[in-house]
Amino acid sequence: MRQLSTHWKRLYTIAWAVWLLDFATKSWALNKLDSRNPVKLLGNFLQLTLLKNSGAAFSLAESATIIFTFFAIFVVAAIAYYSIKITSFGWSIVLGLALGGILGNLTDRIFRSPGFFTGHVIDWIELPNWPVFNLADSAIVVAASIAVILSIRNISPMGA
Repeated sequence: MRQLSTHWKRLYTIAWAVWLLDFATKSWALNKLDSRNPVKLLGNFLQLTLLKNSGAAFSLAESATIIFTFFAIFVVAAIAYYSIKITSFGWSIVLGLALGGILGNLTDRIFRSPGFFTGHVIDWIELPNWPVFNLADSAIVVAASIAVILSIRNISPMGA
């Protein structure tokens, strides 16, 4: 039971840290960045550009914000339900990163304009030939990448 408690604590500590960092950086972006004047950090390779995204990645399905919102709520509930069953160090990290990232974007969808449950996600990191994204998106991608590696290595969330 002690190890179960450790994995559970790790998962929620990571989720909280990701959510908090994402929220703080989005607040900073809203106050300091402008969509018309990107801040170039590494020439054209890395720019900071404010974008309010009503869709999903690549700005797909912009009219389906409410669907993404309810799907995210479902995934958060599923992670919360399964979190007490996680006994794998790696999977506790995966689910912590995923939960934090999902909560970061879900917070935007629920509370930001244009309205409750239809808010736009704040994106602000821009790379060449890639959609503008945020730290929550990055956490979700890292979580998915680690999940693939764990799956290839046959490491179960409920063991090892």
